[in-house]
This record gives sequence, C-alpha cells and structure tokens, in this order.
Amino acid sequence: MSNGGEVLRVIPAAAIPGAEVAIEYESVSAEAASAIGFAFDGNPAQVVAAGRSRALVRLPVISSDLPVHITTTVDSAKASDVTLIAGRSIISDIHPVANPAFHPTDGSLYVTRSGSRGEQVPVSIFRIDSDGTVEEFSGDILNPTGIAFDPLGRTYVTSRFDGAVYRVSPVREVVAFAEDLGIATGLAFNSQGQMFVGDRSGTIYRVNEIGGAEKWAEHEPSVSAYHLAFGSDDSLYVTGPTVSSFDAITRFDEDGNASTFYRGLGRPQGLAFDRDGDLYVAASLRGRRGIVRIAPDGSDAELLIAGMNVVGLAFGPNGEMAVATNEAVYSLPMGIYGVLLR
Repeated sequence: MSNGGEVLRVIPAAAIPGAEVAIEYESVSAEAASAIGFAFDGNPAQVVAAGRSRALVRLPVISSDLPVHITTTVDSAKASDVTLIAGRSIISDIHPVANPAFHPTDGSLYVTRSGSRGEQVPVSIFRIDSDGTVEEFSGDILNPTGIAFDPLGRTYVTSRFDGAVYRVSPVREVVAFAEDLGIATGLAFNSQGQMFVGDRSGTIYRVNEIGGAEKWAEHEPSVSAYHLAFGSDDSLYVTGPTVSSFDAITRFDEDGNASTFYRGLGRPQGLAFDRDGDLYVAASLRGRRGIVRIAPDGSDAELLIAGMNVVGLAFGPNGEMAVATNEAVYSLPMGIYGVLLR
C-alpha cells in the first residue's frame, strides 16, 4: 500500500448500519484492489465490490456519536482524514411505517409499532427520552401509522386499521378524535394548526378543531401509505409510493391544487423540511436508498444518508436526525434543524 490506496472521500458521508457507501481512494493495482479492506474506527467492513479507485462497502454496526474514521488495508493499515457519520441505534425490534416525531417541548421521540394489519401488539407507541431511556407509552391503538403534534403539543396518531385519528393525553388516555377517514395514514398540521390526514385510497382530508372532516384533495392511490409535510409556503407535500420506480412528490397549494414538485424517486415515504427549506425524503435515488435531500425549488436531489429499508425521519432539537427503518430507529448528529411549530 505504499503506492496509492489512501481514502479520498466517502459517498454519502452519513449512513446507518447495513447500508452501502462508496469509498473513493488513490488508484491501486488490480492485485491490490482484489485484496483491499476497510474499517470504520477499527471495525472491519464488508467489501461488496472493489475496483482500482473505488469500492462499495457495507457499514458495520457502530455505537458512536462522533464521526468515525475510515482506514483502508491490504498488507498494512493506511489511515486517512476522511470520516463518516454513522447512525446509532436507539430502539430496535419495532415496526414503524412512517415518520417518528419529536415532542416540541421536551425533545423526547415518539415511535409507533404498527404491526401487521389487524395485529394487536402489547405496546404500539414508545417514548424515548432525551437521555435514551425507552418507555412504553401506549398499546391502545391498533395499527398506529402517522404520529404528529399540534402547535399546542398535543399528540395525535392515525390508525390505518379503523380509519381514525386518536388523541393521546399526557396521562396516556386514548380518545378517538376523527373517524371515517378511509385507510388513514399520513398526518400533518399547517401553520394555522389545521389537521390534514391522508387516506392512502386517494383522499386527503382537512379536519377541524372538533374532529369534523371534509374531503380537501384527491391523489393517486398508494400501495402502502401517504406521508404528509407542510413547507414554509404552507403548501402540503405528499408522497405515496406506487408500483412505479419513478415516483413523484406532489405539492398541493392552499386551495388543494396539485402540481409535481419532484419526480424520480423509488418508493418515497416519510418526509420533513429543515429550516432552510430543503426537503428530506426516505426514498431511493438512482437505485440507492436512504434519506434524499431535495433543494427548495425541487431542482436537484442528492442521497444524504445511506440506509436500507428506511421509512421515515424526524429532526431533533439539537440538530440530530432520527432515521426509522421498518425495524429500528437510528440517531445521527447531522447538525440540521427542522421547522419549528408555529
């Protein structure tokens, strides 16, 4: 390794365990490329494929809140200054199907265990304190899907099983708030505190302060769930994966008129905005899955975090990002801040 092999960069620069990242390095011989290895903070990684200047590497499990250093080896270790932000597991053995949500006042994270359709699990909502303590919060909602907080900090959860929205009190009392909403999945509030619920069968409902619902817009049916988020323009942005591998994010203006914001994603699911107006989506981009960042005008997109089976995300109060897969939630110190509730 005296000639070449030094790591130049990693793409993307953040990932959760099990994800594949591309590592570029100074050119080596074909013989050296066939034997090249990599480690993250000393943890050996699986090389999926390697060429003379680029390798595809699977991130091992790492427990660190600090960027991890990448070492490359053939006959001896060769360190570099290149680092990667690795996701740290904060809860596992669950089954979320949409975004988790941070409580706006205490910074705790709420995650749903949705389960198979009609499955009654013992605990369907978990609360993760800011110190990492996991608490069983509720088991009274069947197939919980979307979870969100209104501007007053009250907790609302959709059930895709019975088409309802439930309000959960701080003492964990569960009360039906709105009903007859089809296959209720996505849930979001606009700047006026109005609730919007996505029925994956094709309807988006607007729900008033006493739980009365009206059909507000129509959208293409989804094979899994609708996911909703409001932008700074108070337009509603919606994903709903279809059988296509070239799905779009749809933007609905304040009157419910639809337009295409961005097209070119595979199975787009949970989405959220940061304070600069960038949109983040759990999706595949050009065949690679994870968290995709899209420019405010929809003109460009990049894979920001690599991850398999990613279904949602949420921004924490300290710049961390919670990334949910279909079986776990990871925390990454990205230094990105989400939109504040108004």
